[in-house]
Amino acid sequence: MNTHSPPRDWRRIALLLVATTQVYNVLEGAIALGAAVAADSIALLGFGLDSLIECAAAAVMLWHLRVAAMGRAAAEIEQRERRVHRFVGATLLLLAIYVAGEAGWSLWRREAAAESIVGICLATASLLIMPPVAWGKLRAAREVGSRALAAEAKETLACSYLSLCLLAGLVANGVAGWWWADPAAALLMIPWLVHEGLEGFTEEVEAG
Repeated sequence: MNTHSPPRDWRRIALLLVATTQVYNVLEGAIALGAAVAADSIALLGFGLDSLIECAAAAVMLWHLRVAAMGRAAAEIEQRERRVHRFVGATLLLLAIYVAGEAGWSLWRREAAAESIVGICLATASLLIMPPVAWGKLRAAREVGSRALAAEAKETLACSYLSLCLLAGLVANGVAGWWWADPAAALLMIPWLVHEGLEGFTEEVEAG
């Protein structure tokens, strides 16, 4: 007896998971930016802006799954994907530069962010919610044979690193009173931002 769900069911599951990622990123970004303004936190600001940028990647994946199911031309799909990946890559690199400048300035001026309970709860929620969503997308990607979905799922999983950096910085600042923890957490986000930004351009070159 075959216990595996048919590919069509897994496509629906993939669509649901990607849509969930997109909606969550919008909410996450809005809450993080609001908390960033309230606490004057560069780590929360960087985290929130990244969440909104990642919405673009989720939107592209959602569109990809839908048009692929409709049988649209692969060349047309790939061309539009490359444009969006390039845009997202450039935006992430600009965000990395901005975060580096703001974090460096905060360290230079010894500016401490205010305690943010909202930020701590948000980072904790992201660490609990997004890894299972990412693993679900990886399973769906294997079932439907989608490399694009697998790549997007790994990106979602990697975002947990940003959540961990944010949580560590906010807790260290709020509980231990380490004024430098918030900008330091922001600086720890930069390698991921640069890596993902450059990857957008690398994919463009390889696909071109």
